[in-house]
Amino acid sequence: EAVSGAQLIAQALRAHNIEYMFGIVGIPVTEIAIAAQAVGIKYVGMRNEQAACYAASAVGYLTGRPGVCLVVSGPGFLHALGGMANATINCWPLIVIGGSSDRNQETMGAFQEFPQVEAGRLYNKLSVRPSSLEVIPAVIEKAVRTSMYGRPGSCYIDIPGDFVNLQVNKSSVKYVECGLPPPISTAEHSAVSKAASIIALSKQPLLIIGKGAAYSHAENNVRKLVDLCGLPFLPTPMAKGVVPDNHPNCVAAARSTALQHADVIILLGARLNWILHFGLPPRYRQDVKVIQVDICAEELGNNVRPAAILLGDINAVTKQLLEEFNRRSWKYPANSEWWKRLREKIKNNEERSKGLALQKSLPMNYYTVFHHIRELIPKDCILVSEGANTMDIGRTMLLNYYPRQRLDAGTFGTMGVGLGFAIAAAMVARDKTPGKRVVCIEGDSAFGFSGMELETICRYNLPILIIVVNNNGIYTGLDANAWEEMLKFGDPATCVPPVSLLPNSHYEKIMSAFGGKGYFVKTPEELQNALKASVTDKQTPSLINVMIDPQSERKKQEFPWLTRSNL
Repeated sequence: EAVSGAQLIAQALRAHNIEYMFGIVGIPVTEIAIAAQAVGIKYVGMRNEQAACYAASAVGYLTGRPGVCLVVSGPGFLHALGGMANATINCWPLIVIGGSSDRNQETMGAFQEFPQVEAGRLYNKLSVRPSSLEVIPAVIEKAVRTSMYGRPGSCYIDIPGDFVNLQVNKSSVKYVECGLPPPISTAEHSAVSKAASIIALSKQPLLIIGKGAAYSHAENNVRKLVDLCGLPFLPTPMAKGVVPDNHPNCVAAARSTALQHADVIILLGARLNWILHFGLPPRYRQDVKVIQVDICAEELGNNVRPAAILLGDINAVTKQLLEEFNRRSWKYPANSEWWKRLREKIKNNEERSKGLALQKSLPMNYYTVFHHIRELIPKDCILVSEGANTMDIGRTMLLNYYPRQRLDAGTFGTMGVGLGFAIAAAMVARDKTPGKRVVCIEGDSAFGFSGMELETICRYNLPILIIVVNNNGIYTGLDANAWEEMLKFGDPATCVPPVSLLPNSHYEKIMSAFGGKGYFVKTPEELQNALKASVTDKQTPSLINVMIDPQSERKKQEFPWLTRSNL
């Protein structure tokens, strides 16, 4: 019995419990997508390979098993590099399958010929081309396993065009069973008790929860640790919801103070990179003791010499710490000076945000918009957020109550991820948690990177609610009058500020063009009505285009997440 390369690929992916494939078909990969559908894999055809790759990577984060991105040779492969890099830097499992030119035309200047395997090595944990049809299942097994084992990341498989329709006898194929789930390792006992002793002696402890804790499904144990030990905690952006944002021990609203004065910091699957200001003064104490919990040995000791290193799965190691503290019955006192200082700071910051949110002036500012969004969107929705101010202010104003329900620009600070992430989240939600809504909140500039994916959303009838917070630009914009004045000076290419976009762009009309619902809003009342209508309609994709003050910015670096020249 004969089997084609396309069928071998599809069957192998199915055998390893791969459920979702995103991509754009064309020569030579169209048959792979058809074969994937034939074995029950869901194929989502996107409008740009970059968005397709972002979508596939989000599936990896949300489900713990890689999504697949399918692309054509040359330019198709190159457009997917952004998604590969984003997945690897965020430590999410991903498989990219790229067609490449026929083997017998190598070096001849074949159609879309490009050194894809070599190029892929920079962006992936593994970049391989099967040497024959017979080994395709073994290569796919290795890629799936590599993407998930250890620190997760992207893996690339190169498929020569002539392999796709080539046939081979089933009996000569090397079939491989589905690999075992990733092994779970725990930290050394001595390291665990050392960490517990350091924490027990701390005067101003702080627990920092990273997205590694979310990925390892550590929410129950982390929550128990917070409650048992009474520790103040701070989530990194995508770890919001591992412990609910409204938990009394959450100090996100006093972030700078907490980081700057903590004497002992426990990092749970968070890295001391730019997001956490590298763990260095003046953002941190010179003598801060860092307890690092990470799945990746090479991460331990980056930028700061840790006081204790716990190598292992975040959930398993948190459980070890829990057991240690159960024996010690130590609890950080709730009436300490440290708590008093943090609570005071939280109160001040929340009052300032509230003051801004309740401003009645038009056009609205960011805080007013997020205030109304927070009141009206479902508490358990999956939030996708990208933009500059939109993402930063949204992070502080919109609360997450459940883990793995916030997707944003992430460690790589990638713009353009929003719609791909939202499509992935909606596909997964439809299968795993029917009825759960996806709300995608975009800056107008961020929306532009992949706006045409609205057609994809409408084609698959995904009831995503997209909110474009529109300030006519990147960071800041011009209002219509200022824009008209600018144009009097001549060619826009020479006189319009580089951050400006066209004022009052009607992005919602793109949604209605594809059959979804579009709303253009300028006042809090219009915003409330549009939100209520969109949340009530659980069948139709919708886009609310919210016009805000083009000069609205976030309050002065109270939440200094992005401090490269204070964006």
